[in-house]
Amino acid sequence: MTFTSLLFLFLFLPAVLLVNYLLRSVPVWIRQLFLLAVSLLFYAWGDIKYLPVFAMSILLNFCAGQAAVMLRTSGREMAARIALAAAAGLDIAALALFKYSSLDMPLGVSFYTFSLLSYLFDIWQGRTENKGNILTVSLYMVFFPKVISGPVIQYKDFIGQTARPRLTRDNMVSGMHLFLIGLFKKVLLADNLGTSFQSVLDLGKMAGASAWLGMVFYSLQLYFDFSGYSDMAIGLARMLGFQIDRNFHYPYMSKNIADFWRRWHISLGAWFRNYVYIPLGGNRCALPRQIINLAVVWLLTGIWHGNTLNFIAWGIWHGLLVILQKFVIKDRAEAVPGPVRILITDLLAFIGWVFFFSPNLGSALHYFGQMLGRDGLGAANGATWYILRQNILLLAAAVIGSTPLPANLKKLIYKRGGRAMSLCWAIAGALIFILCIANLVGSGYQTFLYFKF
Repeated sequence: MTFTSLLFLFLFLPAVLLVNYLLRSVPVWIRQLFLLAVSLLFYAWGDIKYLPVFAMSILLNFCAGQAAVMLRTSGREMAARIALAAAAGLDIAALALFKYSSLDMPLGVSFYTFSLLSYLFDIWQGRTENKGNILTVSLYMVFFPKVISGPVIQYKDFIGQTARPRLTRDNMVSGMHLFLIGLFKKVLLADNLGTSFQSVLDLGKMAGASAWLGMVFYSLQLYFDFSGYSDMAIGLARMLGFQIDRNFHYPYMSKNIADFWRRWHISLGAWFRNYVYIPLGGNRCALPRQIINLAVVWLLTGIWHGNTLNFIAWGIWHGLLVILQKFVIKDRAEAVPGPVRILITDLLAFIGWVFFFSPNLGSALHYFGQMLGRDGLGAANGATWYILRQNILLLAAAVIGSTPLPANLKKLIYKRGGRAMSLCWAIAGALIFILCIANLVGSGYQTFLYFKF
């Protein structure tokens, strides 16, 4: 069961929202227990065979975290550190085992492992009061809007909301609106861009421009797929009374690669910054050490995403770009016009995504060769122009949708239209929902790209 399945949209979600609202006046632990139960059901629906493993890891980490805090409070610092290190080590070892062996990978293992580690690190570092119990900690770990593909919510940002979720009309309306935007991004943009990208791959041998076009299709697909999932997850959480910060902020409008990574998968960047980069010393140390710290973060980011050399190459690619931006280029690019800097940044990011969609490093290098015309079919051919003509409107919609223009236009129209616009937006939202459902029924189910991570 996923956010775009008909079962979720027409049965699971309405039932959860209704019962959650009816439980608004009962003791808070009852509502927490309900949300935990439906979250476990949601996860089990997609990967029931690993549910016992997931449950055991939650129990183990909870006990280890509480033991570490109690041992430290009683003055047994070394024993506390051993308990914490043992739990964190087991989490990382389990993640490595599933990602780098022939075993089937549990659904969302990369994301819930980071939740387990965030819980351990936050209570150890005192970033939040250790008031959690097994119920609230379990809810944090398995909360269904974010358990499979994030956002990567830090424990300190979630646990304080479990006692008093904000079940307000504004949160319900804004949450539904955000969920609908995410559904639109995924179903009407990302899925169709994915079909277009596959049509390029199906060419086999291709002209150089066809390969470049495929890279653009995938780059836009990945953005709308993952940002769409994040919007739906944040919207779902908001409808249930929980606030989650945005995970994407128009990354393809960035003017340098460092800015790109402040806007793309924001929660993952924050996780690595708080739990890896800063503990290593961050930028509070000598220049060589800062470079090493950044290199370590980007190497780990690549390893986290996948178990093949192409993901490590992707991490190295972006690590080098960030280091060059931070220590070599600095502010020298300010003289370059903003639109040109955006295009250069997007080009660098798009090139990196070739490592993402390629099954291995050799395939990525082969695709780069095709972009340079190694297949001998010229810069462009009939297939290139046919695919471009068939997808020109989709490309235009995707490019415009990756900018703030639609959101700014909506604000302007809403401001001038007053209350009458509320009815118009409701009708427009209903039409978008109908189009999404029609597309889901007509084209079949397409999984989210980040499920494989």
